[in-house]
Amino acid sequence: MNAGQRSGTRWIERLALWVSIPLFLGVWQIASTSGFVNELLFPPPTKVAVALWGELMNGTLLMDLGMSVMRVVIGFASGAAVAIVVGLLTGRYQVISNLLAPIFQLLRPIPPIAFVPIVILWFGLSEWGKWFLVFWGVFFTVWVATHLGVQRADPALIRAARSLGTPDRLLIRDVILPSALPTIFVGLRTAVSISFYTLVAAELAGAFAGLAYRIDLAHQNMQTGQMLGGLVMLGIVSAIADRGFAALSHRFVWWS
Repeated sequence: MNAGQRSGTRWIERLALWVSIPLFLGVWQIASTSGFVNELLFPPPTKVAVALWGELMNGTLLMDLGMSVMRVVIGFASGAAVAIVVGLLTGRYQVISNLLAPIFQLLRPIPPIAFVPIVILWFGLSEWGKWFLVFWGVFFTVWVATHLGVQRADPALIRAARSLGTPDRLLIRDVILPSALPTIFVGLRTAVSISFYTLVAAELAGAFAGLAYRIDLAHQNMQTGQMLGGLVMLGIVSAIADRGFAALSHRFVWWS
């Protein structure tokens, strides 16, 4: 392929990237207004935008957005921090792995939404229950990534460090953790999306503000514009978080 062909291919690729969202919105608008579907049940993006603008003007959108982001940040940060520490221990020490891994493998398949009734009993309608559900969704994903990353650390580097008399604490910090970081960051990025999935379950467990709460409230009042607007906002915030985390991982795990 010559330079002209490569340039043309790159131009087409950039064009496809830029027209992707407008094309999607255009197809959505046509499908909603053409009579093929009931516009009341599937409103066009123009009506969804009007609904979002109304919520922005009366302050509910910013309040819901702030509460949802706060729940995700707290649940994600706490779940990821605990999972990395535990994963380092289970990946490095077989006795700890034998003690904890069977329990985690038993609990890991349980979806966070299954905990909604018991979380309401444990925490009522407080924020603790919502943080716990996001924590639960994040913890096992990051733990698995950390555990596998530690186990796949380069054995040659570990032997070299041991031959130099490196103590175990420094071995984990300076050799094993940097070697496992690319795998850990993959788990962390996956957990970013999972934290937004579990946020929906958390806010349906009983809340008075939040994007998923507002979607449920709009459903009860048959406000489909607000419902789709909430879904759009969840998608936008989740996508921004994912892209931001990807940029962060490229910056801090530059050797992967």
